[in-house]
Amino acid sequence: MSSAPVVRSLVTGNPPHRVPQAEVREVARGVFPRMAARAHMLGVFDNASIETRSLSRPLAWYQEERGFGEKNAVFVEEARALTLRLARGALEQAEVAPAEVDAVVVVNTSGISAPSLDAYLIETLGLNRHAARLPVWGLGCAGGAAGLSRAADLVRAGFRRVLYVAVELCSLTLVRGDESKSNFVGTALFSDGGAALVVTAPDVPGPPPLLALHGGYSTLIEASEDIMGWDVVDDGLKVRFSRDIPALVRSMMQENVGQALAAHGWSREDVQTFVVHPGGVKVLAAYEEALGLPPGTLDASRRVLADHGNMSSVTVLFVLAETLQGRPEGRGLLSAMGPGFSAEHVLIEFPGA
Repeated sequence: MSSAPVVRSLVTGNPPHRVPQAEVREVARGVFPRMAARAHMLGVFDNASIETRSLSRPLAWYQEERGFGEKNAVFVEEARALTLRLARGALEQAEVAPAEVDAVVVVNTSGISAPSLDAYLIETLGLNRHAARLPVWGLGCAGGAAGLSRAADLVRAGFRRVLYVAVELCSLTLVRGDESKSNFVGTALFSDGGAALVVTAPDVPGPPPLLALHGGYSTLIEASEDIMGWDVVDDGLKVRFSRDIPALVRSMMQENVGQALAAHGWSREDVQTFVVHPGGVKVLAAYEEALGLPPGTLDASRRVLADHGNMSSVTVLFVLAETLQGRPEGRGLLSAMGPGFSAEHVLIEFPGA
């Protein structure tokens, strides 16, 4: 794996309230009667290929009107609890003492915390008080991949032990009175979760690396701001979808992946494993079509989507954890797209190559 930064640990988790998709569908029928009256819209829940999701509060909580302040207070409370548990587990798994952490990266887009969540982790876990702090906000679904790249960049810059945490509580962005198509689709897809990783220099003592990080590649697509994002309204963060993301994947991803690999001297033939953020079943099908992937290549993405829904930035890290269960070897590519509109790729290598 040469001198590339390595991932020493990866821990994933969710808030405690786990609900079947069918129950969310019935709640949506009552909360959004006008949208639910359109049969093809209610079918979004059935066609999403999601079986269960995790939420920060019991399902009944979402049926009442909630203001931005109340929802964000829940975000801070639950995000702190989840990141603390996951970060502690990742450090233990990596055999890194809290005081040894040189830098902390925290990615989220579904709530606001100032001081940022990394300050809370430093204080509560007893991390090095001189650790570099990099809170990353606003990258949405692309944030999981981008955060991994930034953690690796910090290791390359001399920060030898980096704690990287992503947390998203997307269910808290539900706007109860908004009967737009975007909000309804978000209700059918979004869920809550977190992940924590420790990224180190390869010569740092510890358990065998899970994978190496060879470089990242970012693309901001021209005139694409309208595709996905949040509109800030009195009731909170209102989701915005305005264009066909699967069509965009089909039109650009083959060339974009080729550019990402070529930037680091790799070719498409070098890559055996694809770790892809499952923005939805149609997005995954578009990836397969654009990249000519054989059946089964994105099974890990589909399993995570079925078991957890779309947790924004966190989801691709769940897919990575699922992929590692299969003990892959050789080179791989981790990819996600998000607001901007942007594409993020990380070139990865598994042990045994």
